[in-house]
Amino acid sequence: MLATFSDLDAPTLYRLLKLRCDVFVVEQQCAYPELDGRDTEPGTVHLWLDDEHGEPAAYLRVLTEPDGSARIGRVVTAKSARGQGLAGRLLQAALDHIGPGRGTVLDAQTDAMRIYERVGFQPSGPAFVEDGIEHVPMRRPAS
Repeated sequence: MLATFSDLDAPTLYRLLKLRCDVFVVEQQCAYPELDGRDTEPGTVHLWLDDEHGEPAAYLRVLTEPDGSARIGRVVTAKSARGQGLAGRLLQAALDHIGPGRGTVLDAQTDAMRIYERVGFQPSGPAFVEDGIEHVPMRRPAS
């Protein structure tokens, strides 16, 4: 599913934010401002896949950076849904939405880099630690 912030109804928004908090804040034990204000920006698109019970199983968002490039972030899969290729499916849907003429960036947790490399992302800078987790900036150039 794909929606802008204004297209999300309250129950769906709640379930998406709960998934993000369950994984990023609780499971990964990172106390940080998960609600960063970027979800509501014009041009931000939320993509997710529901499980068989209608609950979000995987999610990501696409932001527009000041230079016009796309930024993929908050890529998350529910613990119960991992290993099913959902993140890869969502990444491909996001790239299809972004289109080939636009460069795309993201900050990958280092243990998840292979997922992004499979769809054309390459490291674009040195690793850094954010909220106690090592990340690597990655870029997929416009084609």
